[in-house]
Amino acid sequence: MTAGPGAVASSDLELVRDRLARDPGDLTPHRVAEALRESGRPVGDATVLAVYETLRRDVVGAGPLEPLLRLPHVTDVLVNGCERVYLDRGSGLELTPVRFPDEESVRRLAQRLAALGGRRLDDATPYADLRLPDGTRFHAVLAPLARPGTVVSLRVPRRESFSIGELVSLGMLGEDVAAVLEQIVAARLAFLVSGGTGTGKTTLLAALLARVDPAERLVLVEDASELRPDHPHVVALEGRPPNIEGRGEIPVRTLVRQALRMRPDRLVVGEVRGAEVVDLLAALNTGHEGGCGTLHANSARDVPARVEALALAAGLGRDAAHSQLAAAVDVVLHVGRGPDGTRRLREVAVPTRGADGLVVMSSALAVGPDGTAAPGPAAEGLSARLCR
Repeated sequence: MTAGPGAVASSDLELVRDRLARDPGDLTPHRVAEALRESGRPVGDATVLAVYETLRRDVVGAGPLEPLLRLPHVTDVLVNGCERVYLDRGSGLELTPVRFPDEESVRRLAQRLAALGGRRLDDATPYADLRLPDGTRFHAVLAPLARPGTVVSLRVPRRESFSIGELVSLGMLGEDVAAVLEQIVAARLAFLVSGGTGTGKTTLLAALLARVDPAERLVLVEDASELRPDHPHVVALEGRPPNIEGRGEIPVRTLVRQALRMRPDRLVVGEVRGAEVVDLLAALNTGHEGGCGTLHANSARDVPARVEALALAAGLGRDAAHSQLAAAVDVVLHVGRGPDGTRRLREVAVPTRGADGLVVMSSALAVGPDGTAAPGPAAEGLSARLCR
């Protein structure tokens, strides 16, 4: 399944699979050797161990993707059918030498991983989105619904969060901008981290939460657990999707309401993507200072429209949504990928209300490709918020 030296011949794998199917039992190197010797040709120890390891990975963990998931700094592993497997280590997608022998192998792996998360994946339910027992986020769509074959996406949780200093060294922030972000946290301003998928929203949020006073209690609410802030007092709540029978779902909005009863010093919503936006804005308007979360948006100026759309879907009118946003959120930090694929903070913006009552985002700091920040029209407004 993997190109390069030590690759295992498909014929050897199929021979052993057939033997194990006829004579069920534990997978051991001895049984693999017996199955290979049935072919009547000499078999070396290296071949036996290679076939054994390949088959073991087929039934344990993520199969041939397991070595990729264990590489340092990997955030995503993406399978596009049997021929192309990509990974992301923070600098854009890289094509790997890993291959699957056929479409059925990808499908089999996707179905096994879905089963580990308690979900069914078949022609009747050809897609699944869940968290694996080790915390990895798993999503798959079976062929022929997906092209060029079954598509699998794995989001790898970082076991330890980056510090602000590490983000500076990686080029995500400049030192001057990092100092401003630390002031935002210390001043207990409410903020949102906006950006596209895979731009580092969660990474930046976790680094900022690590700078919160250790005496404060953080209550995190997430659809899928990804935040791992280096902070001594963290309580986390995670949403639950419905089971195979369509029951047992616990949405993020419900958990936000529960979190407010848990005496949070800081309420954190890992990703605002639905009706929970209404409860978060209400909380930030009723004494819960320093709350924060992430939000998908193409730019900082698109944040009000995104919040409005989510709030309208939850039954909150347009005027009320903008009024709540203006009173609740102090700062928006927008992140994105540069032309080289590197994640960077691009803008620090503050919300202001126009004469029509609608919120617009005004740039306080515009961050260049080299990490240096230039003050924008709202720089004084940001300073006033930091000093209040």
